[in-house]
Amino acid sequence: MAHLTRRQALSAFSGLAVATFAAPHVAKAEAPLTFYGPPAAPSAVLAHAVNGGFLKDVAPGAVFKAWKTPDEMRAAVASGSMGAVVMPSYGAANLHNRGLGLGLLNVLTTGLLYIVSKDGALNSLQSLSGKILALPFKNDMPDFVLRRLVDENGLKPGDIRLEYAASPPEAVQLLLTGRVDAALLSEPAATAVLIKAKSFFMTVHRTIDIQREWAKVAGKAEIPQAGLALTSPVQQKLGRAGIEALQGAMETALASAAADPKTAAAAAADALGFPPEIIAASFPTSHLCALKASAARADLEAFYDELVRADPAIIGGRRPDDGFYLV
Repeated sequence: MAHLTRRQALSAFSGLAVATFAAPHVAKAEAPLTFYGPPAAPSAVLAHAVNGGFLKDVAPGAVFKAWKTPDEMRAAVASGSMGAVVMPSYGAANLHNRGLGLGLLNVLTTGLLYIVSKDGALNSLQSLSGKILALPFKNDMPDFVLRRLVDENGLKPGDIRLEYAASPPEAVQLLLTGRVDAALLSEPAATAVLIKAKSFFMTVHRTIDIQREWAKVAGKAEIPQAGLALTSPVQQKLGRAGIEALQGAMETALASAAADPKTAAAAAADALGFPPEIIAASFPTSHLCALKASAARADLEAFYDELVRADPAIIGGRRPDDGFYLV
């Protein structure tokens, strides 16, 4: 997939901004809409869209909040207390197939997972055999991807000793304090640990690019990892025009973030719990995008097919139907 250069971003932002600012007002929610996202780089684009005023014609008064754990997020979506959420793409498919009416608007990253270690020699999955690997969020996206890679590389469950952490910052601390040999992190946590280690006179290496490892399994490095999903009530409140306008606003916000990473990062810093300079520094390795769900469908289905080799229940037993893809 092609990603925006700075010149392309500025051009896209100029054209898209005109279209956005000239767009007629669409159906609005009765109360300000709250958008939720994980403590990961795609939320920076969403927070920038909210705080930068890109959603003023779609969801005036919208706010952004970060969810802390996948379990918290899934429970809140199921209960209806979260209606517009950046989540792992497999999770959106699972909740859709469980009859919750969840639809996917877009894909916001094509992969942001890395293994980091103080030992630069731990640069292959085989080299991690017998080592301890910190991994945030058991039974979530990084865990599922790692299981598939472990199997593909001829390793057995347990060859890599997993130390599950409650959050990315906890995994970072496990690595820096020497309690684990390596950590599997998403961005911006992966960039954060490389920078933070220097303040402790340590060197942490980005030893394994999970996207490159995935290419050996699936034939391409892109992992349609996460995107913005909307529940049925939010879809109904926005209406078709509002859903399409929301996608356009996200594309505009992405172009703006690519052109001015510092401003976009500042919009997300408080909610994500990372300094803005670290969030901005993580953009080049976060593979951010704002690809319509329908345009990403082939990649999503290929990704789902790989995940269900381990367990079809990961996506709710089947590929999601046409109604899953909102635009």
